[in-house]
Amino acid sequence: MACLLSILPQRIVCLTEETTEWLYLLGQEQRIAGISGYTVRPRRAREEKPKVSAFLSAKIDKILALQPDCVFGFSDLQADIASLLIKAGVQVTVFNQRSVDEIFSMLYQVAAMVGEAEQGLVRLQAMRAELEAIQHQAANFKRRPKVFFEEWDEPHISGIRWVSELMGIAGGDDVFPELALQSLGKDRIIADGQSVVDRAPDIIIGSWCGKKFRPEKVAARPGWQDVPAVRTGQIFEIKSADILQPGPAALTDGVAQMHRIFSQWEALHG
Repeated sequence: MACLLSILPQRIVCLTEETTEWLYLLGQEQRIAGISGYTVRPRRAREEKPKVSAFLSAKIDKILALQPDCVFGFSDLQADIASLLIKAGVQVTVFNQRSVDEIFSMLYQVAAMVGEAEQGLVRLQAMRAELEAIQHQAANFKRRPKVFFEEWDEPHISGIRWVSELMGIAGGDDVFPELALQSLGKDRIIADGQSVVDRAPDIIIGSWCGKKFRPEKVAARPGWQDVPAVRTGQIFEIKSADILQPGPAALTDGVAQMHRIFSQWEALHG
């Protein structure tokens, strides 16, 4: 058994937050050699681990100095970082999860890679059960709110697929479901704000990728005064670390926050 444990990665660099949080939840934080500078979950990771990357850039020399035996990255957006590390002889695993099911799959794969497949499965089953409980509660809504999720403000970018799916589980209906299927942010740009006005969302949720959300700025947009969400003050923020992190955060805290917002709205309008 000891021999088998020795073949597991011992020095992992996590270029995004979700793998860091998951390894901490699995009790495998001792394997983490470096993290993203954007990491806020868990808080202690910022104090315990060297920060070696942003989202689109990384300190390659600093990563190499850590002598990682595995680097975890996310999506095509980190392809250039991955390429440089691979050329330097580093083992790189890049996940590309965009849906709720793909997030579950990624989390299971990471758990298995550090020898915690069984524990990972137990934790994932608990997360799935909580999602089903939220979905069951939302099924009792007499009326579901129409929701605009804004991932960026200039230009307007609507929510990615896992956000849209979690929104549905939480009891809301995405006003741009067709855009949610587009994996790239540039393909979810809403060039004309009138398109949002026309879809008349009951609730607006902002999560501006780490930038401070300004609800008063949203409400002051020309022509938006007649949007139901603006008229009734139903403009909310969910921190990007809670909902735009395609990992444990979105599956737990992110969806729970959406469900609370939708439940409060439904209690008034259902």
